[in-house]
Amino acid sequence: QVQLVVPMAVVFGPGSVPGDLPGPLPFRDVQEMEISVNLRTSVTSRYEMLFRSTTGQEEAALAAATAREADAALHPLQDTTLGSLTVYVVPETSSLLPQGIKVYVGKHRSALVRAGGSLAALQAQLREVAQVMSFTASSIAAALSDRVPDGQLSPDARRYLKSSLGYEITFSLLNPDPKSHIVDWDIEGAVNRYVKPVLDKLSLVANFSVDSQILYYAVLGVTPRYDKESSSFLLSAHSLPHVINPVEARLGSSAASLYPVLNFLLYVPERSHSPLYIQDKDGAPVSTNAFHSPRWGGIMVYNVEAPASPQASLPLHVDVDMARVMEVFLAQLRLLFGLSREEVPPEFLLEHPGNEGLADWELDHLLWAHTVENIATVSTTLTSLAQLLDKIGNIVIKDDVASEVYRAVASVQSAVTELSLGHLHAAFQASKEAVTSSERAFFDPSLLHLLYFPDDQKFAIYIPLFLPMAVPILLSLAKIVRETRQCKKEPTKMD
Repeated sequence: QVQLVVPMAVVFGPGSVPGDLPGPLPFRDVQEMEISVNLRTSVTSRYEMLFRSTTGQEEAALAAATAREADAALHPLQDTTLGSLTVYVVPETSSLLPQGIKVYVGKHRSALVRAGGSLAALQAQLREVAQVMSFTASSIAAALSDRVPDGQLSPDARRYLKSSLGYEITFSLLNPDPKSHIVDWDIEGAVNRYVKPVLDKLSLVANFSVDSQILYYAVLGVTPRYDKESSSFLLSAHSLPHVINPVEARLGSSAASLYPVLNFLLYVPERSHSPLYIQDKDGAPVSTNAFHSPRWGGIMVYNVEAPASPQASLPLHVDVDMARVMEVFLAQLRLLFGLSREEVPPEFLLEHPGNEGLADWELDHLLWAHTVENIATVSTTLTSLAQLLDKIGNIVIKDDVASEVYRAVASVQSAVTELSLGHLHAAFQASKEAVTSSERAFFDPSLLHLLYFPDDQKFAIYIPLFLPMAVPILLSLAKIVRETRQCKKEPTKMD
């Protein structure tokens, strides 16, 4: 049984304290909620709240002109431990929050909440804030998707990447018509400017490697439809799944990879199919001219402007606008990691994370989900290993395999304990160690060859060896038995 504990500090600014508090500040309160995964598995979420008043420095920070300035000023004053939250309650008349906005979520681990009058209304608001900034029932269900009945799983849950110790990101430029287009893209500069800050932030979650390639004469494999009204070519939504397979055969990046590969493809249409636009299910053009595939990556179509005069010499030189391309690819990367912001209530205002690509609380959101998923993965792996070893009676388990199993069990128990104490970082590290140890034990070479060594194969090997030796031994035994019987039958001679 896993218990997820979120430490929360609820700080009341001047004039925002509800009149129906149960006692003087500071005091503590606990809210629990059970997240049911299936009939046998459930996860308990526990929000441990400390209610207190603002300090002098926090009051000065809350006197800022805008919520963004207040968030920046409050950041050095708050608890920055992974998984912890600080919520500042401001008066209902405060001008920090725009009109119609009740909650402002900063880019660190704090939020501003407009006072609602009563403690019950405030607690309901705090529960919503905690779920947005830590984990929701749907994010935990997505992490445990292998155990959730199919009917109860949201469609987006299959989109997210499974937890892994590492990921490989490949950016590919597809130029199917190099006779017409010489395409130049500054992928190294774009990765350093746009992708590296995001991956530096995500380095706590997993290891990342980035590479790029240019593929010539690589076509999508689906012939687009020509539209006379717009004088353009269209790819409809139902044809998009057929685009990936022909392209993937050319990528070659996942063949020798130990980790999941994320593919981001920039496709420059050939001159005979330009301009090319993607349509959604309703037939409307997609504004980004891109689409993504769950747990695989994304493809963006980059149209080249036609030359002003038809006599223009070919090939045309094309400089790719990397800012526009990377904006799309980073949005797709966030979708693949389950960091979509679409489910936020309308009265919530979320600060843009800036160059870092994701806020501190979004990183915590990933760590909560991956820790729970790692614990479930270790449980499944060790159970499978135990069942396998039970079936093979004569298997020899080496000491190093046994020690890996013991280490995995100890690490996963440590992860569960740290979660129940609210120590997210320690719990995540322990869960990663547990996954590593359980995988080493399960795929140990000394166990693997016995899986393909059934009993009838042993007879086939050993009978030709022992039968030639067994024949003279059996004949000798038969002769001894015969002689013994004859000795017993002969009468004993008496003098």
